[in-house]
Amino acid sequence: MATKTRDTFRQDMPEPLRRDVRLLGAMLGDGLVEYGGQDLLDDVERLRHAVIAARRGETAVDDVASLVDGWTLERAEQVARAFTVYFHLTNLAEEHHRIRTLRDRDTGDTVPGSIAAAVQEIPNLDALLNGLEFRPVFTAHPTEARRRAVVTAIQRISDLLTNLNITPGVTEREEIERRLREEIDLLWRTALRRAAQMDPLDEVRTAMAAFDETIFRVVPQIYRSLDRALGGDGTRPPKARPYLRFGSWIGGDRDGNPYVTAQVTRDAIMIQADHVLRALETACGRIGRELTVHESTTPASPDLLNALSAARTAHPTPLGEIAKRSPGEPHRQLLLYAASRIAATRERDADLAYTSPDELLIDLRLVQDSLATAGATRQAYGRVQHLIWQVETFGFHLAELEIRQHSELHEKALAELDGDHSDTTTEILETLRVVAWIQKRFGVHACHRYIVSFTRSADDIANVHTLAASLGDGAPTLDVIPLFETGEDLERAPHVLDGMLRIPAVQNRLSETGRRLEVMLGYSDSAKQLGPTTATLRLYDTQEALAAWASRNDIALTLFHGRGGSLGRGGGPANRAILAQAPGSVAGRFKVTEQGEVIFARYGHAEIAKRHVEQVTSAVLLASTSTVQDHAREAAARFRPLADKISEAARAAFRSLVETPDFAAWFAQVSPLEEIADLRIGSRPARRKAARGLEDLRAIPWVFAWTQTRVNLPGWYGLGSGLAAVSADGRDLTELRDAYETWPLFNTLLDNAEMSLAKTDRAIAERYLSLGERPDLTETVLTEYDRTHRLVLAVTHHDRLLENRRVLSRAVELRNPYVDALSHLQLRALKSLRKGVTDDEERTHLEALLLLSVNGVAAGLQNTG
Repeated sequence: MATKTRDTFRQDMPEPLRRDVRLLGAMLGDGLVEYGGQDLLDDVERLRHAVIAARRGETAVDDVASLVDGWTLERAEQVARAFTVYFHLTNLAEEHHRIRTLRDRDTGDTVPGSIAAAVQEIPNLDALLNGLEFRPVFTAHPTEARRRAVVTAIQRISDLLTNLNITPGVTEREEIERRLREEIDLLWRTALRRAAQMDPLDEVRTAMAAFDETIFRVVPQIYRSLDRALGGDGTRPPKARPYLRFGSWIGGDRDGNPYVTAQVTRDAIMIQADHVLRALETACGRIGRELTVHESTTPASPDLLNALSAARTAHPTPLGEIAKRSPGEPHRQLLLYAASRIAATRERDADLAYTSPDELLIDLRLVQDSLATAGATRQAYGRVQHLIWQVETFGFHLAELEIRQHSELHEKALAELDGDHSDTTTEILETLRVVAWIQKRFGVHACHRYIVSFTRSADDIANVHTLAASLGDGAPTLDVIPLFETGEDLERAPHVLDGMLRIPAVQNRLSETGRRLEVMLGYSDSAKQLGPTTATLRLYDTQEALAAWASRNDIALTLFHGRGGSLGRGGGPANRAILAQAPGSVAGRFKVTEQGEVIFARYGHAEIAKRHVEQVTSAVLLASTSTVQDHAREAAARFRPLADKISEAARAAFRSLVETPDFAAWFAQVSPLEEIADLRIGSRPARRKAARGLEDLRAIPWVFAWTQTRVNLPGWYGLGSGLAAVSADGRDLTELRDAYETWPLFNTLLDNAEMSLAKTDRAIAERYLSLGERPDLTETVLTEYDRTHRLVLAVTHHDRLLENRRVLSRAVELRNPYVDALSHLQLRALKSLRKGVTDDEERTHLEALLLLSVNGVAAGLQNTG
């Protein structure tokens, strides 16, 4: 079966993708020979053939392990590096094919999942569009295992592959291929993991790459797509209003991260401002140079001429130089003058600088209105409109910087307010002063959300307001946002919000914001505590309860979804997740964290970023319609008793596992949990406290470590017991299948579990689990895996995992043997380290092999935490 499936998928691979994978793989092979001789490539090929044969049942898994164990540690490292680089190249080829597919689908017809498709389906569209919001919030959660040098090297290879695929001439093709070989050789020779720990400002700068390379340019294209769907043709004022608002926790999230200080927060916003002002200056200058309309064909309006006259009086030298270069081109003159003022804003030249983005928008709209009045509507509503949209979206701060801190620290700070201040209390107060400084510099909208993690009561919210008020006239304006993370906290959320409404500071903000309130829901810790099945249902219940609470209290509620990239932390396809939300909980507004590798996966390439945002937008619009909500409401009412029985058994199974005596020690033994910190993939410690139990372990390393073991336990464990409990209740599978077909939440729950199971490998997982020398726990986990695998297939009516998702299924099936190779290399290192190694040099090599393989498995599975 494995042979047939793999061979089928190999034949099914589209020819352009096959061509790119073969080309890049062959170039890597040639590079291995140049570096280490034919023997190195032969060893890589031996392992490749062995793991494929093991998948087919033609070779024992023990034989593969023996092959790997027979190499020197130096050779094992080289082979691990080869497979890791191969995955980076394969991921790149698949991304290119995805882009090709998006282009091929763009035939001018309405594409499913696009904004245009949603617009056609929605009645009363204007009201919904007026309130539409999508707020992606970038976080520094350490789930991007690649160092920046590797990412940029891959980007250069990507650019060359793009050029190669546009059918260049023979000479040009030969040069591109030479440069590809050069870049692949450089990638091979580049250290794949960081030598030094990242600090928070490194994380800020890394995230800025996505803005510089993609996001700034894509945003106006997205608005243009919406306007086109609304009938716009670029000759009239657009109906599309800017609805994207980017946020960032990078440099603002200090919960459990002692390296994020008030000074770091201040530096973070200044880095952001520098990047957006440079982008706006470049765009404004380019458009100004291109807008060569002459006053004889396109006369300027009196208002624009007056603005130029005033500018000439205030700043005669720069304006005189601009007018000399652009005689008779007043529109061009004002735009070039605006570009010089943006530069002055970045350089903090107060005499010439803009005081706010609104002031810049006045100048841009002067140009736009003047062009439109003169009949040059295509010029007015073309590139000038794009620049206006960019200013409206990014301002001078790029993304709203959000602050997050743990509720316990505010309580302690409040107790010290009238006495001696500890370092922690001093830092909290200084952070609030920096928030006030940011607001004075960039406006309140640049930084006003303060998130309280582990909110247990309304007092946790009141404490932050009290601390801020203690600063007197220096207090910032704050929207303090509760973050409900554990199962118990999610249940008590409406009660906490009742208490919030009695806080005077909250009442004042509600009156100022039109009764807008935000609540954050944590997916990671609830899943780690309750298991994936119960956490999914608990979060759904909370959304439903909060939507009803908001309706009763006349609140415009925005739910902030703290999702991770992995399925065990609320990840998965964003558009499907939105459509599975509780009725009434979306209401045209969606805010979500974008974490780690997800940032570059979703926003690293312009066309992929555009497609992602369009899919989210489409899903938000559809999820806000009465048709979708009524359907979900009816399905939930019909199947909820069934789901509750599944949840009860699933939770019991999950808790029984993690509460087994010495489970935490066993988990650390069978996985590279402790070693992951040495990857230096983020500035944040892996644990909130010094304790070593599961409770204080962050959800990211919990998921990351299980991914490495090929068990993927956080994505499925307990679901099989839940489904079995229902079938053992005397029911057949009919009701479960009906729920899967009818209820979006249940459908998404099972599909996500199926995806997680597909990335699990039982044979490899068993080898990891055996390292803990607890046969009871190994049997418990594998029995639950077998049960879940069998029942998920039975309910979904699939003969094999991911049967209905051809592209993903093909990618997983073809990748799995190569991930197996890295897993065997990692197991070699892990087994030796667990036995204890006294020789320092040998330990150094083993740790290097282990961490290199961790990096490679992450690249192969395209998931970390």
